[in-house]
This record gives sequence, structure tokens and C-alpha cells, in this order.
Amino acid sequence: MVTLAEMGDKTQLLSFVLAARFARRHGAIILGIFIATLANHFVAAALGDWIATHVSGQVMRWLLGGAFLAFAAWALVPDTLDEKDSERGAYGAFLTTLVVFFHAEMGDKNPRATNAHGARLPSHAARVGGTTH
Repeated sequence: MVTLAEMGDKTQLLSFVLAARFARRHGAIILGIFIATLANHFVAAALGDWIATHVSGQVMRWLLGGAFLAFAAWALVPDTLDEKDSERGAYGAFLTTLVVFFHAEMGDKNPRATNAHGARLPSHAARVGGTTH
């Protein structure tokens, strides 16, 4: 499900931009994307599991509705490009890719899918203890 959700995504466009910006540094870009994606989905799965055990369904509905409206309002704010942001490769291909890709994935639909799986499936501790959420 996550693989299909990634097709045509803004992070796919980001990988094109990074590849153009850091020509001949494809290995560093791929490694940065891989580690950022693993870290992002780990955080999303752990957060989904925690939410499922600590937040009621009614509270979750209100939180999701508020988050949806907040992200919609945030999408209306235009981005700006500062001169200091346009420095070429100040941190190198790997670190730039890791940080930018991790942050781009945070507001993406793929971690939300991982959150849903983490919240829906019982945790390992719950299965071992014989109880489910």
C-alpha cells in the first residue's frame, strides 16, 4: 500500500530535484532517501501504536478533523525562497537529502498509512501478553 501511495508523490519530485542539484552523487542521495524513509516510517508506526493504546476513538476523530483543517490552512501559505536557502551543497548530498526528505515525508500520505497500520494492528507486546488493543 505504501509503495503504491509513493507513485506520483511530492517526494518523487524532490528526488528529481536532488539528483539534478547533486549531479554524480546518486549513491549519497539514494542512501539519504533510504535512511530518511526508514526513520520516518519507524516513527509513524510507533506513533500509530502509541495512539491506538492511549487515545479514544472520539478524541481521535476531533484530533484528525482539527489536523485536517490545520494542514489545509497551512497549504494556503505560500513558500518563499531566501538567498541563504539557495547555497549550493553547503551540507553535502547525503545530509541534505536525509534532512529534506525526512521533513517532506512527515506531511505525506505514506506515514499516515503507516500510522493507520500501527494503530490497527496489535503491538508485539500485546500479542505476547495475550491481549489485544
